[in-house]
Amino acid sequence: MRLSLIASVSTLALLTAPALAQTTSPSPPAGNPGGGSATSTQHAPAPDPLKQEDVSQIKGAAVYGSDSQKIGAVSTVLMKPDSKQIDRLVVNAGGILGVGGHDVALPVSQFRWDGDRDGFVIAKTGDELKQMPQWQREDAAGSGSSTARSPVPASRPATAPPVPSTDR
Repeated sequence: MRLSLIASVSTLALLTAPALAQTTSPSPPAGNPGGGSATSTQHAPAPDPLKQEDVSQIKGAAVYGSDSQKIGAVSTVLMKPDSKQIDRLVVNAGGILGVGGHDVALPVSQFRWDGDRDGFVIAKTGDELKQMPQWQREDAAGSGSSTARSPVPASRPATAPPVPSTDR
């Protein structure tokens, strides 16, 4: 009984699978007698993510310099805490896959969206960004949160607070 049930279900599956796999080809649109789609060959410009409600598309967007070369990508979006408005974008210039790059915070007013390249354009080159002070994330001790710190020159060494002397 069990064997005949398994054989029946298997046969049914084998017979219906080809029927389900068949598809009809879509008919060409009435306005395009050539059969090809005119929109498939054209690239529609991407919308400016700074003007969208969902700002999650900003992080990771490509950044191009004034010389039309790709500088890097937006690594962090910073906002003013009091107004909740996007204030600055941090660009990771250079590096490989975001590692070893030089992070620079620039005012959002310096970014112009280029929908054809799906990225931002700034009036600086990659070399100019690498000469600017590096932006560093300030980690709050033990809280697990982080806030933006003002740009710190990369050449300035980090100093630890003085340790009180134990000699009396």
